[in-house]
Amino acid sequence: MKIEFRENGSIGIETGGRYVFRQGDQEVVIEKPRVSLCRCGHSSNKPFCDGTHKSVGFVAPAAVIELEEPK
Repeated sequence: MKIEFRENGSIGIETGGRYVFRQGDQEVVIEKPRVSLCRCGHSSNKPFCDGTHKSVGFVAPAAVIELEEPK
C-alpha cells in the first residue's frame, strides 16, 4: 500500500481496489483503486478531500509512505 502526502494537498491512498469506510454505525464498501483524504481540515466531505485546500491556501510538503507486505 502506498500513502502519498501531496504537496499543498490531500493524502492519497492506493487501496488495491476495495476498502471499507466505517464511521459510527455506518459502514460503506467502496470499490476504487485510490482514495483522497482531507489533510487541510476544511473539506465539507470529511474524511474525504473535496478540493477545498486549493481555496484556503493550505501549505504542506509532499511525502510518501510505502507499506510492504510482511514476509
